[in-house]
Amino acid sequence: MKKVLFATTALVVSGGIAAADVTISGYGRFGVDYQEDRGFNDAGDELSDAKIETRLRMNIDASTSTDQGVDFGGRVRLQYNDGDSETNVSAAYLYVSANGLTVSVGNVNTAFDSAGLIYESEVGLISRSYGNAQGDFYAFDSDAYDNNNRMGVAVEYEIAGASIMASYIDPDQTTDGQSEEFSIKADYTWNNIALSAAYVQNAAGTEDADKYFIGAYYTMAGTNNGIGLNYIDEDSDADNQGQTIVLYGDYEVAPMTTLSAYIANNDRDSNETDNAFGIGAKYDLGGAYLAGSIERGYDENVRADMGVRFDF
Repeated sequence: MKKVLFATTALVVSGGIAAADVTISGYGRFGVDYQEDRGFNDAGDELSDAKIETRLRMNIDASTSTDQGVDFGGRVRLQYNDGDSETNVSAAYLYVSANGLTVSVGNVNTAFDSAGLIYESEVGLISRSYGNAQGDFYAFDSDAYDNNNRMGVAVEYEIAGASIMASYIDPDQTTDGQSEEFSIKADYTWNNIALSAAYVQNAAGTEDADKYFIGAYYTMAGTNNGIGLNYIDEDSDADNQGQTIVLYGDYEVAPMTTLSAYIANNDRDSNETDNAFGIGAKYDLGGAYLAGSIERGYDENVRADMGVRFDF
């Protein structure tokens, strides 16, 4: 993601700190979000199927490097979504990185959530897919924690097109007896082929809720067109979200215009149908893009979106 320099300070001190940077990056989006039979609010009032959807996300990253080539840094996130009562400020994570190895603590990116292909079937402005995992697992939390002391630790090593990562989340490190989440992932890119796999134990702190993911994506030589296949197993007794297979692809139909589509199958017992599908389009404006999508879910209802997003 393109980053905009917010402030740069050069420090010369005896402790060996060479330079420090603070940057802001993120995105904004706005458009129309449609959900057939959206449901009811807590007061029993029927919700509108169509609404205006907005989001502004700002990642504030601070980093410094020592004369020995070791990087230290951290991140907090400011985010506002349509309907929020206030702008959310995330918990922070801190990291140290050197020679391809990164260790982070706090509100960390988790291994399962960081698997390289796990979200690649997403379409549209809001970036959604019924081919994603159906159940919960921990990830970097854009909101502040709710009166607990959640703590994460993650280790990632990258070398020559490969990435291996492991993460550990304690839901509340001040309380005994909590189920702790462990996850691992591996990604590898070779020529036009990308491979990704991940496993999580006690997903989102639910004991024995284990999930498995494996995916592959092939990009046609000299193009931005490609096709992928993902498999997610969430069929443990504690999770019971079934098994999902999703076939998806991207095709550049004209300069700056890309169509993306997927078809997914999930065998969860509560589904109205085991098949879901979606198609989306993006038009690059140079620094921003127009996007839209239409999908039908496992409840046989339709959802759609359309709008504009800009990254900074």
